[in-house]
Amino acid sequence: MAVTVLAIFLALSSICLVDALSGGFSVELIHRDSINSPFYNPLETTSDCVTKALRRSLDRFNHFKRNSVTTKTAEADIIVNSGEYLMNISLGTPGFDVVAIADTGSDLIWTQCKPCSHCFNQEAPFFNPTKSSTYRKLSCTASQCSRLQGSSCSSDHTCQCSVSYGDASFSNGDLAADTLTLASTSGRPMAVPYTVIGCGRNNGGTFNEKTSGIIGLGGGKVSLISQLGTSIAGKFSYCLLPISETGNSSKMNFGSNAVVSGAGVVSAPLVKKSPDTFYYLTLEAISVGTKRIEFTGSSTGSGEGNIIIDSGTTLTLLPSDFYAELESVVDSHINATKVEGPQGLSLCYEAQNLIEFPEVTVHFTDADVKLKPLNIFVKVSDTTICFAFSGVEDLAIYGNIAQMNFLIAPRTSRPIIYAQFIQLCCVILNIDVYSVFTLC
Repeated sequence: MAVTVLAIFLALSSICLVDALSGGFSVELIHRDSINSPFYNPLETTSDCVTKALRRSLDRFNHFKRNSVTTKTAEADIIVNSGEYLMNISLGTPGFDVVAIADTGSDLIWTQCKPCSHCFNQEAPFFNPTKSSTYRKLSCTASQCSRLQGSSCSSDHTCQCSVSYGDASFSNGDLAADTLTLASTSGRPMAVPYTVIGCGRNNGGTFNEKTSGIIGLGGGKVSLISQLGTSIAGKFSYCLLPISETGNSSKMNFGSNAVVSGAGVVSAPLVKKSPDTFYYLTLEAISVGTKRIEFTGSSTGSGEGNIIIDSGTTLTLLPSDFYAELESVVDSHINATKVEGPQGLSLCYEAQNLIEFPEVTVHFTDADVKLKPLNIFVKVSDTTICFAFSGVEDLAIYGNIAQMNFLIAPRTSRPIIYAQFIQLCCVILNIDVYSVFTLC
């Protein structure tokens, strides 16, 4: 999963769902390379962090490629190489702290459980379902079992879940329900009874020892967002601070806290497509200065919903032919010395002298988003900057560097879905009626 990882750290207690509906709540987002992140490694250079992010981006691309246009039903594959967020939740009664990767590109919430026949190394203890008075295995006839691709029936007629990722990472175990508790920066923690989870008994892949599973934030029926449902009125949003804001944190908002309004707001359709895990927009063109480059489409189609917006992918990935033209036009506007960059980034410059960047505008349906230099180029070392876009086969993903310092809000609880873009201070993705960009 190609991403710059942010971490959501939540305290653990409980309130009733009505409070979230009326007042909303927020949690903190922390960049994975921040000194506040459990992933922080003081020995890693900026170049090391960017190179790893690029590697995760390619894994993320493979995940979307595998599950996009040819997939007939929604999938809940696990993104295992990385995740956009770390999320500290509580499972069971009494509550048991679980730190897992939160992922907007998958649905199932799962963690490693005792007893475990094959588990990856994690620093924290495994969740023991026998210690929770509210833990229940789901039967094969439960509707949640049929909603999850890869589910099967065991000899005792309980539902088994099996989720996997393209790089052979996986989790197999029991599909169950238990109380999930979140706490927020608003001081109103939230208990969600009977939350569908996977209790992983056989898990493997490139997981970090700081994590113990995945928390799916996609649009599918078993994701955390969908299961929060009416308690947050379908509203969910996040704000991504620039990479340079190391040590600082932004907010992920739920419920009424996720509502965005104000002068300068424009709207574009957020398209409903299969699989419903992913969030789709329609990209019409990208302008560099006065040159407008028309987008002819990707593997998700040439019409509506031709690009996936994903907070978990670091780079903006575009079909190779379109990217080649975009790179050529960007390069023609920049007067700087070209240098070799990390593998996967083909347009890099010396950054020792002041560089004048062109104005880049991304044209979505009914919404023009003007990018800042921090959305266009990424500093990979003290002396090198690179274009934060890359060419791939034919899939298009709008990555998190392009989203930084915007407010994005995808909202999916209504049949007609739109994406809004405004100019403010961070990026929000809200899941019900609007998707909003705000630029500081």
